[in-house]
Amino acid sequence: MTPVLSTEAFANLGAPDLVYVRPIRASEILADTPVEQIKGFSLDPEQVLYAVHRADGERLAVMTDKDSAVAAALAHELAPVSVH
Repeated sequence: MTPVLSTEAFANLGAPDLVYVRPIRASEILADTPVEQIKGFSLDPEQVLYAVHRADGERLAVMTDKDSAVAAALAHELAPVSVH
């Protein structure tokens, strides 16, 4: 039987400071974000952005390029890895 972990237990599993960086289409951000939070932003739905996620999948940040996403993670003392 596969063990079931809570979100908190999974996030703390071995590497609480581990985050992953992955490409994400702007259309995903536009679909997930309340309209009032994206007022003033002009995004092409097909534009590729880079998201920083916790080990449990929670999205922490979205940047315009991979280097910025990695730098943001490092600035917050997190250990970024890339997901392809």
